[in-house]
Amino acid sequence: MTATTDSDGGPLRPAATGTAADTAGRRPPVPGRPGAPGTPGLTETARWATTRSVEHLLGRQHSQGWWKGDLQTNVTMDAEDLLLRQFLGILDARTAEAAARFIRGEQRSDGAWATFHGGPGDLSTTVEAYVALRLAGDLPGDPHLAGASAWVRHHGGIAGTRVFTRIWLALFGWWPWDELPELPPELIFLPSWFPLNIYDFGCWARQTIVPLTVVSAMRPVRAAPFALDELHTDPANPRPPRPLAPATTWDGLFQRADRTLRRHRRLVPRRLRRAALAAAARWIVERQESDGCWGGIQPPAVYSLIALNLLGHDLDHPVLRSGIASLDRFAVWRPDGSRMVEACQSPVWDTALATVALADAGLPADHPALVRAAEWLLGEEVVRTGDWAVRRPGLAPGGWAFEFHNDTYPDIDDTAEVILALRRVSHPDPARVDAAVARAGRWTLGMQSAEGGWAAFDADNTSPFPDLLPFCDFGEVTDPPSADVTAHVVEMLAYEGRAHHPRARRGIDWLLERQESCGAWFGRWGTNYLYGTGAVVPALIAAGIPAAHPAVRRAVHWLVSVQNDDGGWGEDQRSYQEEGWAGRGASTASQTAWALLALLAAGERDGGAAERGVAYLAGTQRGDGSWDEPHYTGTGFPWDFSINYHLYRQVFPLTALGRYLHGEGAAAVAAPLRQGG
Repeated sequence: MTATTDSDGGPLRPAATGTAADTAGRRPPVPGRPGAPGTPGLTETARWATTRSVEHLLGRQHSQGWWKGDLQTNVTMDAEDLLLRQFLGILDARTAEAAARFIRGEQRSDGAWATFHGGPGDLSTTVEAYVALRLAGDLPGDPHLAGASAWVRHHGGIAGTRVFTRIWLALFGWWPWDELPELPPELIFLPSWFPLNIYDFGCWARQTIVPLTVVSAMRPVRAAPFALDELHTDPANPRPPRPLAPATTWDGLFQRADRTLRRHRRLVPRRLRRAALAAAARWIVERQESDGCWGGIQPPAVYSLIALNLLGHDLDHPVLRSGIASLDRFAVWRPDGSRMVEACQSPVWDTALATVALADAGLPADHPALVRAAEWLLGEEVVRTGDWAVRRPGLAPGGWAFEFHNDTYPDIDDTAEVILALRRVSHPDPARVDAAVARAGRWTLGMQSAEGGWAAFDADNTSPFPDLLPFCDFGEVTDPPSADVTAHVVEMLAYEGRAHHPRARRGIDWLLERQESCGAWFGRWGTNYLYGTGAVVPALIAAGIPAAHPAVRRAVHWLVSVQNDDGGWGEDQRSYQEEGWAGRGASTASQTAWALLALLAAGERDGGAAERGVAYLAGTQRGDGSWDEPHYTGTGFPWDFSINYHLYRQVFPLTALGRYLHGEGAAAVAAPLRQGG
């Protein structure tokens, strides 16, 4: 089912019924029968749905104890993987055709590619997809490529794409390096207190920018296998001048500074440039993980491989060999022979969420599956100092990262969720659990930002300058505190008996101050206001804020007001750009669950909205205990980079159903035993 729009393109509520294809394999609730809202059978229906969901999730656990769902983004990951392999000279026909099969399958009917399911066409994504298909052997005259090139020309051509796309094109001479923003490698020498040093960037941007300074300095061009004239609006004038912002604005000032840097790049002393390139190379190599990747995410790995190759590392060098091998582990080969590349992998996050879901659904705390999960999570604890220590020197390490291998960038969100998961398990070595949680708790408290909230990876990563660089025209490049991460930390501290800790109280105040006028909270790492509100309300209640508090009541009122006619909730990615989309979109299992988590925490279990939400989840469950969810409900960068976490559709509905049946779970009961911990 998709959201309908009015004549101006504004959001309306999705229709209450779907097509036959929408309901295939599902059991919609029928009024007057068990499972419909307001009937005595709803609890029994929820219990049956919970049982099947538990069986499904248990069946997906790896023998080592972890869970991981596919992490689907958009076809730029697949396109850039092929471009990297072409640049390094290692692109093979099997990989190219498998990637092309996936990319073709994601094309819209108008010839473009979007960045999320049901979204509008995106120019940069479409250009990269087009080039990748050309690398795979598709021809400009093929109907799907002819449609794509026409769409590209109509929407501004290559000249209108973002900087990162034009960098990829510059690597093959399809765009001139002189027409790209300057990014000098001497940035590596700026001290951490200096504006625009590399630690002013969020960790994901930092890991990408350092290798890109090498690429920008060396300006490589490999022979292009074909021309791209058909992607220019005017091949005779492919690079129309870009307008300058007024010199009195920050944007205008940075644009002019970039022009100055480009004009004077040849004046940089050669000895200084060589030293900067060497320092950047050391920085990159020092941060390679044990599996060969960088930070457990694909984009920094891609640019790091290019940079090191340009600096003389051949393909047989151990760093490059292991790095290329790590990229193969991001590939998901599908039954139809297509190949999808994940931007990242989320086993720690998925395992923590699955553990919480199963425990809250009533699985015994000593169930072997939960014990295996806890054992695996304990083995993933990060006890090494990383880049976060630049802003928090002297803080002892402790916490968890998102991925299989990432000791440099543990994150606060995963750490809070892992603690909540571990406390729901009866592990045979409780002292070991207590020690890990104590280390992680101290680290989390120490990572609070000065304003009172918590960010994902760093403390006080709030400089306004990185976003102003002409280079940074895509996605978030800093890591300020967010409501969803702060809420997860507050919830964890409450369950650890630290709701009255001064840092927890500051976090609660920070959350209350940032409630939107409509009653919702902005969701930085999930879409969007449903995610933020679904995180904040349970955290406030766990921390002792009464359900009658005005902030909680405003949140409940907002959730009820945006419930869809089918009983579910949904929110489109467009809510990051247009206020009218807040809480609006086709119903999804994960977003319905987030709304339910807030309503249940606020004491609304027997209210009509919660009952309709539970009935929606039970009625849309598939026969194998799972849910469908093509919509993207995760967020990498608000609007710019959306994520479909394939396990969200399983773990969050199960958590909501479990709390509908059993309350808030074992952690809330155990919290008083840890008072003052």
